[in-house]
Amino acid sequence: MKKFICAVLFFASFLSFSLKAQTAGNTGLSFLKIGFGARNISMGDIGTVSANDVSALFYNPAYFAESNSTELFFSHNQWIQDVRSEIFGASISVLGIPLAFGINTTTVSDIEIRTMPGQADAKFNASYFAGSISTGFHLTENISFGATAKYLYEGLLADEANGLGFDFGAIYKTPLEGLNLGAVVRNLGSMNELRKQATKLPTDIRFGAAYNYDLININSVLNLGAEFQKYTGSDESHVNLGAEIIYEDMVSLRAGYQQGFENRGFSAGLGIKWYNLGFDYAITPFSLDFGTSHTISIKFKF
Repeated sequence: MKKFICAVLFFASFLSFSLKAQTAGNTGLSFLKIGFGARNISMGDIGTVSANDVSALFYNPAYFAESNSTELFFSHNQWIQDVRSEIFGASISVLGIPLAFGINTTTVSDIEIRTMPGQADAKFNASYFAGSISTGFHLTENISFGATAKYLYEGLLADEANGLGFDFGAIYKTPLEGLNLGAVVRNLGSMNELRKQATKLPTDIRFGAAYNYDLININSVLNLGAEFQKYTGSDESHVNLGAEIIYEDMVSLRAGYQQGFENRGFSAGLGIKWYNLGFDYAITPFSLDFGTSHTISIKFKF
């Protein structure tokens, strides 16, 4: 437990260093705030501790200290207001070192250009990209640590910028069977100037707990999770809650809730597993006439 606390303090030192160049205010690159993978999104975006596949590279790279299989992952997220994301991930082991690679391409379509009231003069698409590599290792038998490095790109009309971001995470398997604790700092780094000003990364710190319990009488497993999330460049913070019940390691039902958003809260979804192939779906309804988000994910383990 002491080593886990030391790891958290290590994250805090990185965090304080990165904040020297930041002031209170809004951040950009909001595509990094959208959840990753249908399972995580349907469970209230609690992937810091509960992500159980290669999608963990977008949440907490410490997961890969436990990963010993090759896995492929693809997810399509049809967000709101013409925002859509395509996400690909893969995990392998090279000379005994676990590695995970991720690609996130996000597009905002048909943004209108106007110089006066009436019909739009033209339309354009905004493009965002993140390419990442992650690894994880054990500090002790029960404590794992991981790191992610990512290349970031944004393109708006005729302007573009790129930069680097880093994530650092840890997971602690407590003596209580089925209970894990986790913490992560994500999106430390910076971008080049976009025209005249550099976009701030949406740096956030997360910590939470996940618990799984075998429901032997009905051949099921119950997974529960809770996280606290704080964005360092603003006053924005959230409490995320999620639950999942898996029947005979084949069919999963999920639900989640995210506190602190004006236009969304609840999410839900389901999963189907057939041998090494998995399919997941998530739905996130929005209020204030923003519509509904749909996410599908497919994963395969070798």
